Amino acid sequence: MGGDGSKNKASSSSLVKRRSLSCHQGFLSLSAPLVHHSPFRRRAQHREYPISEQSRPSDANPEGPHLEWALPGFISIFLPEFPHRCTGHMHLQRNFEEWKSTDETVMQVWNDISILGFIAKGSFGPILKVKDLSKDETYAIKVLPKADVLRHGVLQQSKEEVIIQRQVRHPFLLSLRDCWQSQRNLFIMCDYCSTGDLYTYWTLKGQFDERDVCVFAAELGSALGFLHDFGIIHRDVKMENILLTDKGHLRLTDFGLSRRLERGDRAFTICGTIQYMAAPEVLSGGPYSHAADWWSLGILIYALATGGFPLPAEADHCSMMTRVSEYPYDMPASLSPALAFLLIELLCKIPMRRLRCLEHFQSQKFFRGMSFDSQMLQNHPIKPILELKNHPDRSERSMRGLSSDLLQNFECDLLNSPSTPADLPPTLMKIEVNEDTEGTETKATGTSSP
Repeated sequence: MGGDGSKNKASSSSLVKRRSLSCHQGFLSLSAPLVHHSPFRRRAQHREYPISEQSRPSDANPEGPHLEWALPGFISIFLPEFPHRCTGHMHLQRNFEEWKSTDETVMQVWNDISILGFIAKGSFGPILKVKDLSKDETYAIKVLPKADVLRHGVLQQSKEEVIIQRQVRHPFLLSLRDCWQSQRNLFIMCDYCSTGDLYTYWTLKGQFDERDVCVFAAELGSALGFLHDFGIIHRDVKMENILLTDKGHLRLTDFGLSRRLERGDRAFTICGTIQYMAAPEVLSGGPYSHAADWWSLGILIYALATGGFPLPAEADHCSMMTRVSEYPYDMPASLSPALAFLLIELLCKIPMRRLRCLEHFQSQKFFRGMSFDSQMLQNHPIKPILELKNHPDRSERSMRGLSSDLLQNFECDLLNSPSTPADLPPTLMKIEVNEDTEGTETKATGTSSP
């Protein structure tokens, strides 16, 4: 951090000269981003990035540069997963109550996309409801401020999220439509589910009939089985990450904690939502496998059928580990024997004895007579969801976590972002890169609070 200013300036200039890129090609080596060790002085606003030799005017290239400018590190480190788009910037300034009451009103427009409003609060930023005017389609855009991504050390995790979503297609998984970066933010655009998320309806309903739980379980189990066969563990299966279609059927979303994990491999990172990640092997720091997702599914099914969680969430994973280890996970007498047996199989504390594959899941008595064909599962609407869709409290419940602080003056730099490092927020101005013989380490040294 810090250091000799003249030395840093020379280092930065040297790095930039080695990294020229064609913007329209959209790719740059990720191994050595631009170094910014200290805040830029005012004169840095006029700093020029060099043109690559290949882009200078010549007989073969009479037009000259043709956008062959070197991209600075705060853009290049997010490539190629998030293509850079120089398209404009704007501010959304609306009263909080207006946002809640004008859901279908076009707030701002950039290119062919109009912002209709806010959907929810994500891990680092808001999730926007937008409309693509050229296609007349509505989508959801997850906004990830670059400063927060770097400060929390989740750069590779954010890249992995979009890599996974590009590769997986399944009827019960939310589809990725596009992703890109601007000067300050990353954007992930997915299908929009107007009905909302399962957690909102669970808080309104309390508990669901076992017939509806059976459909939910079959759809989510199918999605998990597909992901695991594809070599992916989700690691954040919960009601808040399950969106609902117009007929009330499921779409599993949010691959922010997902990672590649082939059959037989093990993971060690303690992550997830504490009430759902309460599998003992996860709370203890691993090793764990895809069986952890099936535990989370068991917790979710239990909550849907009973109206509550087996255990309340503790303040930290160590306390939760103690509670989980001691709790017997007895099934309530109100559950049918078939559902109780399914939950006992899913909530087995020994991973190797736990129900942990789709084939065994489908063979449970609880699903007797049910087809796991995705089209047949979606033929009939889930009546409780449709009945609650117009509930007077649904909109307010779905806005949980949103506050006027988030909605006021939210900056979405989608058009003509500042082109010089001096115009960036302090956190992005202080990206520090340590280069050595074994690789490159990137970290944010900004002082803004998480």
